[in-house]
Amino acid sequence: MKRKGTLNLTRIVLAVFFLFAVVLPLLGMFSQLTSPGASAVFGTEQFKAACMNSVTVSLTSTAISLVLALVMSWVLCRTNIRFKGAIAVIMTLPMLIPSLALGMGLVFLLGSNGVITNALGLDYSLYGFWGIVMGSVLYSFPSAFLLLYDVLKYEDASPYEAADVLGIPKLNQFFSITLPYLRKPLISAVFATFTLVVTDYGVPLMVGGKTTTLPVLMYQEVIGLLNYNTGVAIGFVLLIPAVIAFLVDVLNADKGKSSFISKAFAIKPNVGRDVLGYVAGIAASVAIVLPLGSFVLVSFVQKYPVDLTVTLANVGRALNLNVGDYWANSLFIAVAVAFIGTALAYFAAYITARVGGRFAKLLHLVCITTLAIPGIVLGLSYVLFFKGSFLYGTFAILVLVNLVHFFASPYLMAYNSLSKVNENLEAVGSTLGVGRLSILKDVLIPQTIDTIVEMIGYFFVNCMVTISAVAFLSTTLDMPLALLITDLDAQRLTECAAFVSMVILVTNIAFKIVFAGIKKALHRRATASVAQAA
Repeated sequence: MKRKGTLNLTRIVLAVFFLFAVVLPLLGMFSQLTSPGASAVFGTEQFKAACMNSVTVSLTSTAISLVLALVMSWVLCRTNIRFKGAIAVIMTLPMLIPSLALGMGLVFLLGSNGVITNALGLDYSLYGFWGIVMGSVLYSFPSAFLLLYDVLKYEDASPYEAADVLGIPKLNQFFSITLPYLRKPLISAVFATFTLVVTDYGVPLMVGGKTTTLPVLMYQEVIGLLNYNTGVAIGFVLLIPAVIAFLVDVLNADKGKSSFISKAFAIKPNVGRDVLGYVAGIAASVAIVLPLGSFVLVSFVQKYPVDLTVTLANVGRALNLNVGDYWANSLFIAVAVAFIGTALAYFAAYITARVGGRFAKLLHLVCITTLAIPGIVLGLSYVLFFKGSFLYGTFAILVLVNLVHFFASPYLMAYNSLSKVNENLEAVGSTLGVGRLSILKDVLIPQTIDTIVEMIGYFFVNCMVTISAVAFLSTTLDMPLALLITDLDAQRLTECAAFVSMVILVTNIAFKIVFAGIKKALHRRATASVAQAA
């Protein structure tokens, strides 16, 4: 009876959490669509222009990102180039920094006084449509790359060997074997990339110039003018592509047959192919490293780009502007979300994957539905719903909004891991008088510890770089470090803004290194335990 009571209490806690953290804020926000001020927004020329800009920028960026992701995935999986592991890590580095910083890095390189602009004597403007596309590709490429690379590296070689025997040309093999195999991840990558770009305001805010996108318009109206009606109308529109992406991904989830390796690829020597692989790998790595490396250059010069004398004065100036306090804010929020979010996501996944029932099915639907809510929309809904409450203006609301914003992916990690464990475990345990809590503590958690570490890492890194979910909710006292980039850039403290970007990047890299060490230690411990048992 006690165990059943604990399960019921867990169900109630999760139901109340999602009711107040997701359902009610969104319902409250969209209930305001009926107001004359909100409905009038849809007919304005400003809205129509921003909507068109968002669609064209997102479609162009998505197409470029997918092509580049497919090329780099092929290079790392189908050539004999060296340093594949290092290149794969470099491809994901833009995920460790806010999109605001990526836009600023492009300005340092290709702006009116950019390093590359001055060095090559270029005469063009970075600001506008193509500037946003460049920054958006840099921002969205890592997600598309990971989706395709993680699938392509486990592809079975047998169909290709049969095609070679039959004399089928390599190009025909690509269209007849590779693309059908990549169908589902390609569809997921298309919608994930489009959604990332269409809901981001960081890159277009930095390099957009006169080209205004919907998220930037929403940011300017809500932050600058406190015009919540416009924010509600734009938030509704921004939710549409995210919901479509979510529905397509869910409907597409089980149609393709999952593949397992029956034969690994034996990559034959081919000098021409490998030379092209090196060229692509080096070009992609340079394109990613240069904007990130520009932060190091600008952080330690006297006055960019006038006086490039090396100095540490910017560090002291940044500390005097309370950068240390904002960094501590970010760390506190990221650590709190990482551990609270991991615990909630894991227990939700335990109920949906191991307990079952009607509530479990409903809970699973709610958990994955949070994927369809853009951070900027969630943030505005929290402003309207929680304003005036004891949560508003505190660290608690920043922890809550980040937890909900990033909940779905760690939940799915735990759900997939727990689903793979023998489904009869609890039934056998019940027969032997072993309770669910003991099985969870002694069997399930040890078997899924790698997943738990990955969940903590996902929450932490994303909380350090996010700007959209917290932009409307933070105050001068609890503001995360990533939001300081805009303020410093607006005050023409470019060197300090670059230093802040570098601090975030270094923090996330250090975190990744530490957690990689933790995972290795866990693997060694598990291996030693198995050897000892044998």
